[in-house]
Amino acid sequence: MKSGKISFFDKLAAGKFGEYLIPGIVFQSVLIAGGYATGREVVQYGARFGALGYWGAIGIFIGFSIISALTFELARTFKVYNYRSFAKQILWKFWPIYEILYIAITILVLAIIGSATGNILNETLGLSYWVGVILVIVVVGILTFYGRGVIERYKTIGTILLYAGYITFAVIVLSQTWGHVMHEFAIEDTSYVGPVGIETVLWIGLLYVGYNSCVEATTLFTLDRQTKRKHAILGGFIAGALTTIPFILAYLCILGFYPSEEVLNAPVPWLRMLNKTAGSGIIPLYGLVVAWTFIESGTGFIHAIIERINSNLQELGKKSLDRKQNAAIAVGILVFATILSRIGIIDLVARGYTYMAYGFIIFFIIPLVTIGTIRIIKPTWKKEFWAKA
Repeated sequence: MKSGKISFFDKLAAGKFGEYLIPGIVFQSVLIAGGYATGREVVQYGARFGALGYWGAIGIFIGFSIISALTFELARTFKVYNYRSFAKQILWKFWPIYEILYIAITILVLAIIGSATGNILNETLGLSYWVGVILVIVVVGILTFYGRGVIERYKTIGTILLYAGYITFAVIVLSQTWGHVMHEFAIEDTSYVGPVGIETVLWIGLLYVGYNSCVEATTLFTLDRQTKRKHAILGGFIAGALTTIPFILAYLCILGFYPSEEVLNAPVPWLRMLNKTAGSGIIPLYGLVVAWTFIESGTGFIHAIIERINSNLQELGKKSLDRKQNAAIAVGILVFATILSRIGIIDLVARGYTYMAYGFIIFFIIPLVTIGTIRIIKPTWKKEFWAKA
């Protein structure tokens, strides 16, 4: 800063808050958009299993905690803070496969985010669809222009806003449905899907982790503050917890209406639940919270791409992108994704989402858990081999 003064946030970031919490804050802020924010993925990976749905949450907590801890520690060990450099540590010369997967899913997610924001702001605040889309593009462009410090601040505020909103919404819903929630647990109701075993629900939660492991790439730029293994391990479990708590709150609320198809089949279950319990007065607040989370997610995915470009430019001895170039790239990617979403190509890509998800399991999670763990334990293992990546 020109004044030479250190801001309150910078002081926080320089201490334990930066070492343990910021990576988890960034992680959950990117992951939360779309499914978590609308409640749709909470239904798919937990609530549809009724009284046993909490096993999905347990799988999500275990999976994200372990994968995050391994990601953070591998990044710390080899000082790799962008996804290109990171992928080389576990995929050797096959790292471009990860990049292809990451860019493809980024375009898909951004298209969905832009479209969803336009639709939700139209439904909650009465704004034009295009006002919502343009809002995402403009705000993400501004955040990307100002870079890391502003992005971290925005996501920290967003996490506070998200948790305040989720707790408020949960209190409103559960205050009127808690009796039904307890009844569902008491009778162990799984009627929406029929008989199901605990191991199946637990596996569904772990599978969700695989589907969303691409989000780990968005945390890498925050990990240079972690200098000890305990920072990475504890930070990973904090990331898992920050991600799981909103899932559990949404799950309990949905269970309050179980097995109502009106809620479980709704495109935005949260809207349906809030309309039933709080009326229209709370809906604008919900719209603002969701819009904020969508912007957080879009910023995270794009910032990871910019960090990757800058690291490559530095390796080539060239200057990093300036602020205007960062913003231009962000706006360009978002406009491209928006165009694709309007002409139907995204529908075709969406059909391949499951295949991309399994791609991340094969080319990220499995190498991370196997090769990554070995390299963490023994950093000198075949050092010359990995150096040739």
